[in-house]
Amino acid sequence: MASGFVQAGGGKIRRNNNGAIVRSALLLSILAVILIFFVVLTIISSNNLMNLEKTSVSNVPSNVLPSYSTCSFESFDGQTNLSGWFFKTDNPITTVIVVHDAGSNRLPFGVNMIDLIESLLNNNYNVFLFDQRNSGESEGDVCDYGYLEWQDVLGAIAQVRQISVTTNVVLYGIGTGTTSCMIAYDKLPTSNLTEADLNNYSSSIRDLGFDRSYIIGMIFDSPAKNSDDYIIARVEQNEFLGSITKNYVPYAIRISAGESGAVNLVAEISRLPVPVCIIYGGHDTYIGADRISQIVEERNRLNSSLTVSRMIPGAGYLESFRLGRESYIETVMNYMQSYFV
Repeated sequence: MASGFVQAGGGKIRRNNNGAIVRSALLLSILAVILIFFVVLTIISSNNLMNLEKTSVSNVPSNVLPSYSTCSFESFDGQTNLSGWFFKTDNPITTVIVVHDAGSNRLPFGVNMIDLIESLLNNNYNVFLFDQRNSGESEGDVCDYGYLEWQDVLGAIAQVRQISVTTNVVLYGIGTGTTSCMIAYDKLPTSNLTEADLNNYSSSIRDLGFDRSYIIGMIFDSPAKNSDDYIIARVEQNEFLGSITKNYVPYAIRISAGESGAVNLVAEISRLPVPVCIIYGGHDTYIGADRISQIVEERNRLNSSLTVSRMIPGAGYLESFRLGRESYIETVMNYMQSYFV
């Protein structure tokens, strides 16, 4: 009797073990399906964001634009042909290179940008406008939110060195153009490095013939605290279940561009050893006006004597020029004339 009881009990244990295995396998299967769905959704969102449709450059009558020359040049990668406009003034002090936002082009503020161009030219500053990859009239199939476009910035600087008599440039990053500018700056060597230190840089960087000292100032319109923030905001607003994938899509885009890490823009901008101008909208809910104000505060804490800033009340993300054009242009010109005369 005792022996039979043990066998019966043992049978029940085997049946219970089989049930636990089935339940575990089912749970793992469900988790695998969820994971696959999550990965597929992240890939789809990444492709959507990277394959933005090119925006055509506004048709501006030739008698409205100041005199300019059309430029065609290569990005630093040597594989992407870019297009731009060079506006030249007499006896220029420096050249301002405008780096537009993702999904925009060389005229980020449309035809009304002519007012800013003319103000710069009238005060002896050359202006260089160009389309980053996959925008306007430039080549390229994907948008990488600055993670590839930094190469376009280096290409633009190299082009300006060839066609302008100025010996330095001011970079003007708008939206994700901030990321493009900062990564380009970080990729360059500092000045007065030893030959041994320069050998730590690739030969293509060394062959450019310029270093960080060639960039004497930076203007930022709506800088984010982190380079991924621009992508996160777009995923949240435009992608299915973006609130779930928002922190993973930036990683996928960075990996596709060959950049492993995001850029801590607040730290980078705060410590720049050159004069910096920051303009942003007081009603920016995309990047966050409060977050941008933190960049301004940190910049002023570390480099107040080299900082100009202006918040345009009521303006949202990249609306500062449209809603406060006079204040915007005044801020840019005050900055330029304070540091570069």
